[in-house]
Amino acid sequence: MLVAVAGPTGSGKSELALALAASLDGEIVNCDSLQVFRGFDAGTAKLKPGEWRGIPHHLIDILDPATEFMTAGDYARRARPILLEIKERKKVPIVVGGTGFYLRALLEGLFEGPGRDDALRARLAARENRRPGVLHRLLRRLDPEAARRIHANDANKLIRALEVCIRTRQPLTRLFAKGRHPLTGFRVVKLVLAPPREPLYERLNQRTAAMFQGGLLEEVQRLIAAGVSPSAKPFESIGYRQALQLLRGELTYEEAVAAAQQATRRYAKRQLTWFRKEAGAHWLSGFGDDPAIQAQALRLVTVSLSSGETST
Repeated sequence: MLVAVAGPTGSGKSELALALAASLDGEIVNCDSLQVFRGFDAGTAKLKPGEWRGIPHHLIDILDPATEFMTAGDYARRARPILLEIKERKKVPIVVGGTGFYLRALLEGLFEGPGRDDALRARLAARENRRPGVLHRLLRRLDPEAARRIHANDANKLIRALEVCIRTRQPLTRLFAKGRHPLTGFRVVKLVLAPPREPLYERLNQRTAAMFQGGLLEEVQRLIAAGVSPSAKPFESIGYRQALQLLRGELTYEEAVAAAQQATRRYAKRQLTWFRKEAGAHWLSGFGDDPAIQAQALRLVTVSLSSGETST
């Protein structure tokens, strides 16, 4: 058995995962692309070990942000052996996080695409900086299906899709359909938290403001002093990007907080759009720290397993 807990940022995924792990004798496997980096704590809602309630956590704080990065394929390759180890211990893996592409890579597999071409990536990024929107228009010509799935503002995914198209001379979606190796050996139950929009946005606004008040700027300064370049990938994420702009004098404190709040709300909306495409997922209309939602989630898992149902 494997339980996947997904949903937008701020929806209470960690609390739900902890509750399920306690009830199911489980261990938690992180599926958040930022929480894998050491030192990126204040802006990622990363639980401290003292908040784990004695439940083992995996794939947290495993990468040096100054020198390492992780693709979705890398994540799947590192996570799958951990799932098997948890299973061998007669425990239940609880995969939790909001990085939908990581979860899809883990459960469905990814094609073995070409490696990174940093020179090509730099040229594509420069084109986008000169003419915002040009990469999405180019992808619509080369791979219309991929362009429909990738947001016009998601530069990282656009660059990767175009890198694959250009280097292989084939659309990303055609290659993706080939050579994928789905996860086997687990009955999977997927749970997606979907709180009402207005309460979610209010919680996100409050959490973002608290993030700035609670040490985000000091954390960014420590990371830079420790040798992490401001151009490192984790600094591209929401909150950290605005914190850097504030420290450079490009934004006032109020502007940085407001910009991060707006970007977070938009990101949550995109996450929900992504997870709506997850076949067979069970949707929970509330927050993961609500005891009623936790009880509903546990019932869904129990019923799904007793009936032999799977979300995959």
